[in-house]
Amino acid sequence: MWLKRAKKILRFTGIFLFIAGILFGLFIWRISVPAPELESTKSINSYKRVQLGPDHFAIGNNWLKKNQYGIWEMYLEGAPYERGLIYGLLARELMEKQEVHFVAQINEMIPSKMFLQVLKGFVGWFNRDIYKYIPTENQQEIYGVAQSFSDKFNYIGPKYYRILNYHAAHDIGHALSDLNMVGCTSFAVNGPYSADSSLLIARNFDFYMGDAFAEDKLIVFMKPDSGYSFASYAWAGLTGVVSGMNEKGITVTLNASKSDIPYAAKEPISLLAREILQYAGTLEEARKIAARSETFVSESLLIGSAADNKAALIEKSPQKMDLFESGEDYLVCANHYQGQAFVKDSVNINNIRDTDSKARFDRMNQLIARSYPVDFQEAAGILRDKKTVDDKFIGYGNSSSLNQLIAHHGVLFKPSKREFWISTPPYQLGAFICYDLNLVFGSGGHFSAVDSLKINEDPFLNSADYRKFEAFKKTRQKITRYVMLDIPFELSAAAERTFITNNPESFVTYLALGDYYQKNKNYNKAVSYYRQSLRRNVASRQEEQAIREKIRDCQKQ
Repeated sequence: MWLKRAKKILRFTGIFLFIAGILFGLFIWRISVPAPELESTKSINSYKRVQLGPDHFAIGNNWLKKNQYGIWEMYLEGAPYERGLIYGLLARELMEKQEVHFVAQINEMIPSKMFLQVLKGFVGWFNRDIYKYIPTENQQEIYGVAQSFSDKFNYIGPKYYRILNYHAAHDIGHALSDLNMVGCTSFAVNGPYSADSSLLIARNFDFYMGDAFAEDKLIVFMKPDSGYSFASYAWAGLTGVVSGMNEKGITVTLNASKSDIPYAAKEPISLLAREILQYAGTLEEARKIAARSETFVSESLLIGSAADNKAALIEKSPQKMDLFESGEDYLVCANHYQGQAFVKDSVNINNIRDTDSKARFDRMNQLIARSYPVDFQEAAGILRDKKTVDDKFIGYGNSSSLNQLIAHHGVLFKPSKREFWISTPPYQLGAFICYDLNLVFGSGGHFSAVDSLKINEDPFLNSADYRKFEAFKKTRQKITRYVMLDIPFELSAAAERTFITNNPESFVTYLALGDYYQKNKNYNKAVSYYRQSLRRNVASRQEEQAIREKIRDCQKQ
């Protein structure tokens, strides 16, 4: 009897494993990404990287070097697959470093190996058809770049598969997150609002994946074999665009908005921005490119155009799209929609009501009205503003201020002159250096930043308040890791007082202490700090509701 039962169990187990193996095989087959068709037989062995000096490499006319401000500059020419191969070879160490930081941040956020495997499977399934929505040219270029990706992370997936997923990481993160969205703010001024009456555009890119991820910034100057030459500022390995300008004076910046939860990935928004930058010379051409693209997140693309001498917003969700023009000589963009197509959209209405987007939108409008006519120096000052509406100081790092002290970068554009300013670290506080794209693409790749157009660093960098904020941030990160990840940390009474003194006006200070004491089961002290947090300027209704819920949870204990 026992033997028969054992045989049945073994037979059932064998059948189960066989079926599971088939299903797993089908799953892997279903999420595998085919390599794009290539017209070239070249490989990374077809090229030789030459080192010309410290942090300076070249392959033919293409090169990568670090400038005096610590920013990496890259110049690329050629056909998609070949320039991708060259990109990868030039920047292989930078790409590996970025992937190390990215994976480390993910592992810190999700320490459970089992859950990471589940997440990896979900992302693979979610992105299973992503390649179908990416233009062939971009696939070929990305495939070329992927050949120089590190072998260290092959356990995550094949190189081409990984880089495609990394291009969709921004979209997946803000589409599936129900947390308060820390977002970017941008503006454009023209005519009487601009100091020289020409179009001027400025933006903060408030994207944060840890301090290490932001260490190495890369500006790429690309002269493709089709379309327009362009410059793009981000990090190594991203062939999409988050901030950029082309030789025709078209500029693109991205501002995330609230999305419904999608069911499958389509074209990553940064690749749509790249397509606009490479192939649009007017607002109408940009609109047509965006209209035929299928994306899976909601995004505002602020487009500037030298040919049209104006800026407009392409407001795009997975279901609809609008082209919004303010009707004035200035335009402000935060993280909510303004066009008629979204006036009655419940997601957009809730976004305006519940998040910090409206506060930053109002503050930007207020500063433009006060500062006009705005020149490039004043535009940088607006991006660096650390207060909220009516000049109220709300502490440092509040997401309802324009400068949240988390920005990956800030940029400025003068489309008519093809001038492109980028911030140097940290955040948007370092000097802004300017490139003249007329010189860049008219020189065959022999150029440097224009010293006479440099914007000096923010004086705040040399202040006691800045040093206090950096100390505050380090302690806050330790508290967050303790609360979220159980990484041991003990806050002494003296350290607690210093933490408060370093950023006393911020609601975040008291919220962090409330979380610390709730974690330690000191519920009375937690409630006391949560209530102090509510007495400050909480960034949004959504965060205020979350703090009140924390108080209720503590009181139940």
